[in-house]
Amino acid sequence: MLVTAAAVTGCGSGGSAADLPTKMTALVKQAKREKEVNWASWNPEAQMQPAIELFEKKYPGIRVKYTNIKAPDQVSRLKLEQAARKVSIDVANAGGLTMTPAVKLAADVDWSKYGVGEKDIFAKNFVYVWATPKVWAYNTDAVKSADVPRSWDDLLAPKWAGGKISAESRASFMTVWDLNASMGETKALAWAKKFAPLRPHYSPNLTQAEAPIESGQVSIGTSLISLVLAAKAKGAPVEIAPVSPTSASESYLYVPEGAPHPAAAALLTSFLSSDEAQNLLAKTYNSRIPVDTDCSAPGDNAVLQALCAAHLKWYGAKSLKDYDNMTDFFPKVEKALGTDVG
Repeated sequence: MLVTAAAVTGCGSGGSAADLPTKMTALVKQAKREKEVNWASWNPEAQMQPAIELFEKKYPGIRVKYTNIKAPDQVSRLKLEQAARKVSIDVANAGGLTMTPAVKLAADVDWSKYGVGEKDIFAKNFVYVWATPKVWAYNTDAVKSADVPRSWDDLLAPKWAGGKISAESRASFMTVWDLNASMGETKALAWAKKFAPLRPHYSPNLTQAEAPIESGQVSIGTSLISLVLAAKAKGAPVEIAPVSPTSASESYLYVPEGAPHPAAAALLTSFLSSDEAQNLLAKTYNSRIPVDTDCSAPGDNAVLQALCAAHLKWYGAKSLKDYDNMTDFFPKVEKALGTDVG
């Protein structure tokens, strides 16, 4: 049984997620009574702002409060808040290593009632809203076209030794090795043990791994395609290296159990899943893409266009088992990389 929002927050609200209306018109009315929705995500607010403004225009009277919170911090915060019966987040993100713990934090919501397509509903309570594929990027001022790596093995070349290459210390840039059966854990650990002696410049996350590439502090490194495309649009000397395959890196939204504004949370999540919002999110490189490689119809989606132009293959998670496997995979890879300190 879900804890009601009134019990959680001590103030009036539209009720728990278990009591959400079954029709969209009623959901909108209840969301307007709640007046606000607290959305926590790891994406920069500027990337989400256009979608937020469109939502607030479409549903006047509902204010979106956006907070930038790293994925692991969201999980930790929600565990504490749910234990204290005082939840502050209405819409949370999940993906990668936070997917497995998020399953126990999510409220039951029948997303099909609110227009979310069946193919975009994951593990019952999660909505696939965007993907940010992990890629290798290089500084075009520092790397000649002939020297651009074209495979994972090319990244092991001695010329990248001594801090000329950067990587995320948590090893999520190697997700595809766990998802792709032809690669697998054994080969991943062998690769990581060869990569570590290059003495890479390690960053705590992929967002921070991008900056050294743009500045030229390193010649090549791991990044997110959304960051690379945004940097290119601003004139930064960065480009995607055709190192393939990679992971689709799906991100999901969910309503945490005990959310103080459950109707507004369900409304915002369903809105972000709509074609209208997806077209807008695509302009900031944060929309859905096919879970596995599909260049048959990239259209005007910049992320798909970039992946296909670089001739990259990508793979995504198909089930919760894939995410459960990651929880075992990453610690082993971190140890092989030598980044498992602390």
